[in-house]
Amino acid sequence: MNTSILKSTACAALLSLATLGALAQELKIGYVNADKVLREAAPAKAAQAKLETEFSKREKDIADLGNKLKAAGDKPDKDAPTLSEAERGRRQRDLVEQDREFQRKRREFQEDLTQRKNEELASVVERANKVMKQIFDSEKYDLIIQEAVFAGPKIDITDKVIKALNSQTGAK
Repeated sequence: MNTSILKSTACAALLSLATLGALAQELKIGYVNADKVLREAAPAKAAQAKLETEFSKREKDIADLGNKLKAAGDKPDKDAPTLSEAERGRRQRDLVEQDREFQRKRREFQEDLTQRKNEELASVVERANKVMKQIFDSEKYDLIIQEAVFAGPKIDITDKVIKALNSQTGAK
């Protein structure tokens, strides 16, 4: 009696596997590595270069200000024996104020840079999504995913998306 139940269960399992295999062959699935697209696609590289150009002067100015502040912070230690107590206190307050200003400028720079990066990234992501939609429609995919634990090279269409994005670089 147990043998016939086992045989029936085994047959049902084999039939289910065969059905799943046939179904899987009918589905057309694609996988896109979004990180790779945002690293390697021409629009992403152009956005990065644009940000570097836009923020390089400000970044240099902040670095210079930081170096000046550090040098100014070292000077009171050298001059301390020859300064009066009031002069040392005044210089210390000036340094604290300069450091506060430096921290404020650095924070503003980081906030502005982050905001601009997000804007540029959103633009590239939007373009990539349009390209993926075009590929989805033209090649009749049933599913395109961007997040996967594992994806085989057979379904990876990342390079196709990058190539399509790069070909659109001239035409926004």
